Amino acid sequence: MTTWKLSLHAPKPVVQAALLAHDDIDDWDADLVIAGREIAENRPDDWVLEGWFPKKPGQAEKAALKGLFEGTAPKITIEELPPQDWVTLSQHNVAPIRAGRFHIHTPDYPADADAIDFIIPASQAFGTGQHRTTAGCLEMLTDMKASGMTARNIADIGTGTGLLGFAALALWPRAKVTLTDIDPVCVPVVEENAALNAIPLGPRAGEAVMVVADGMDDPLITVRGPYDVLIANILAGPLVELAPDFARAVTPGGSLLLAGLLAGDQEAAVKRAMMLAGFRMAKRLQRGDWAILWLRRRRLRGN
Repeated sequence: MTTWKLSLHAPKPVVQAALLAHDDIDDWDADLVIAGREIAENRPDDWVLEGWFPKKPGQAEKAALKGLFEGTAPKITIEELPPQDWVTLSQHNVAPIRAGRFHIHTPDYPADADAIDFIIPASQAFGTGQHRTTAGCLEMLTDMKASGMTARNIADIGTGTGLLGFAALALWPRAKVTLTDIDPVCVPVVEENAALNAIPLGPRAGEAVMVVADGMDDPLITVRGPYDVLIANILAGPLVELAPDFARAVTPGGSLLLAGLLAGDQEAAVKRAMMLAGFRMAKRLQRGDWAILWLRRRRLRGN
């Protein structure tokens, strides 16, 4: 399928402000997917806001992107990508990563016998380990395990490829794991990755269940709770909205692992929402511009 790419170049703070503005828009066209990144490691202050659209973008799509910027918006360049899976192409032969105890690689690379090894092919779903938020969550899960924390019931909200839920199950192999995502395309992706990595799918301890749900909105998520570890690597806006749901879903003393938020205003907003919902900070990591937060739900009095 042909995809059209729209690019707007601007300084880092300008692009980050545009991403924050995007988080506040409730009726954003779901077909217009955006992301921000630095141009190159040696140019950390030069960023680009990129948008991808499944057909030739018109004035509405251009106006939506320009509307994210205060004042005069940067010039938009539009590129028609060839009819191929551009996500897969962008990840083909990417180098493996090592994050905490984990080694994540595509089938093009060998396993690492000294690490907890996962094969995650390039796919349509988010969460291959290459993004700093996913890698940061793998590091934080490693730290959580090293602290002596136990986990018997785990949820991964917005699982994408299933990687973070699989990683948690590798660390706590007797746990029940619930994987959720709003996008049905993730179901076959998770099933394929589970088979590749010998992850058993099912409702029992030591197995993982996949649920298609918008946030926490599914009866199965409620029935399988409460959770002593809940992972959510999504976006800052939904994290703030879900804070009360997370408080109801996590056991007193349980852990909440959050990512997908930029350090700064997004992080402050998420922390504020979680504190009001009854969580306290346990540990923070920062990888690039992204913050990864481990919070604990306050115990009830007398516990």
